[in-house]
Amino acid sequence: MRYSAFSGFDLIASGSLPEVYAASQRVENTVIFDQDSGRVVDIDPRFLPSANDAPKPGRPKLGVVPREVTLLPRHWDWLATQPGGASVALRKLVEEASRNPKAQLRQRRDAAYRFATALVGNAPGYEEAIRALYAGQRDEFAAHIEAWPADVRSELEKMTEGAF
Repeated sequence: MRYSAFSGFDLIASGSLPEVYAASQRVENTVIFDQDSGRVVDIDPRFLPSANDAPKPGRPKLGVVPREVTLLPRHWDWLATQPGGASVALRKLVEEASRNPKAQLRQRRDAAYRFATALVGNAPGYEEAIRALYAGQRDEFAAHIEAWPADVRSELEKMTEGAF
């Protein structure tokens, strides 16, 4: 995963979460973003990110997270007939859907939208830029973000490389 820290409109650091967090501690009012999702990263000061975080035993080291799923009875019936059970069938369905090029395109656009909204949601041309982003109009998007701060514009250009 890639992260970036901003203080206002200035890029402070990019890289792994421990690197970016360490760099952000030297500057006030920083916000750390997950570059893949565009979401702000909240760090609990009791559990600081570390480069040598040891993997946990079992499935958590693969990132498996238990959550509740609500389905209709006929959906549970169908899942029960699938090889490997409900979890395997759901993972396969999610993997297949997430590999869809349209879904990947949407994820990149959504990440750029979240990032832009957090930093420059009130900037001139913001709404027009977002419309152009979702309409797939690369040149229009670039024209609307041209006047934005250089670091923000550069980050958005990286985030939207595969979004058009």
